Amino acid sequence: MQELHLTQEWDKVFPKSDKVDHKKVTFTNHFGITLAADQYTPKNYEGKLPALAVAGPFGAVKEQSSGLYAQTMAERGYLTIAFDPSFTGESGGDVRDVFSLDINTEDYQAAVDYLSNLDNVEPEEIGIIGICGWGGISLNAAAIDPRIKATAAVTMYDMPRIGANGYFDQGTADDRYESKKQIAEQRTKEYGQKNLAKAGGCYDYPAPDDQPDFVKQYSAYYKTKRGYHKRSVNSNEGWVLQSQPAWMNTKILVHPEDLKNAVLIVHGEKAHSRYMGEDTFKKLKGDNKELVIVPGATHTDLYDGGDHDYIPFDKIDSFFKKNL
Repeated sequence: MQELHLTQEWDKVFPKSDKVDHKKVTFTNHFGITLAADQYTPKNYEGKLPALAVAGPFGAVKEQSSGLYAQTMAERGYLTIAFDPSFTGESGGDVRDVFSLDINTEDYQAAVDYLSNLDNVEPEEIGIIGICGWGGISLNAAAIDPRIKATAAVTMYDMPRIGANGYFDQGTADDRYESKKQIAEQRTKEYGQKNLAKAGGCYDYPAPDDQPDFVKQYSAYYKTKRGYHKRSVNSNEGWVLQSQPAWMNTKILVHPEDLKNAVLIVHGEKAHSRYMGEDTFKKLKGDNKELVIVPGATHTDLYDGGDHDYIPFDKIDSFFKKNL
């Protein structure tokens, strides 16, 4: 296992709860990458606990939204971990700020490996939560791994769909090919180099007036005290440019019929990403799948609740209590 140097002080963007115990933990995926996580355990519990692994948003770290979800669900009686995906945050991986559908799907399965082997966890009661791009990845993991008894995908992105077609499916095959050409040239240029060019993170706050509302919302989260973190990809220089084509020739949920366990998809009524969640929901099979639309909420309102406590934690809790 790779040795990680983990920050021990509380450096989250949300306050620490006095209702749970917190510690840093590590585990290794089957690619040999050591992942760092924050573990939250309810105080004064008895017996074995249901457990949840949480990740996302795409380009965030465990000190942001996923940690808030994990801590809040621990307050409600679950043992939870919020983990940094491979190559990001405090997790391992020699090349930084890159992504892979295969490796990131495995990150969830490795989290389930870890939880399944804890003495205070009931291994038949493990679920996962994915936020934003990790919502789609969580469904991919759940379709592969029947140990995942229930999955909540919140304000989800279908990252391969965005990578191949752009926002709102407005890109063309020619656009996609031109992007691949440019990045292929970038790979040739950067051969043998350690420092790889970044695609750019979010605009500094406030974002330019000519940008769409959802771009402004990202800046308002990642670039302000509300959500900024020094290790977050989106708060800083963004993903490695060479990584971008990785989404263009792949798909999530190739066999949605294999996802037999329970699913909850949660989206904001005003979220620009809502179409991805609704279209994904239509692919799911079985009567244990639910779609919840949160009135008035935008995409990033479900990162931290926005200014109206938009995250439907009661609904998420009841979903897992029913299905774990």
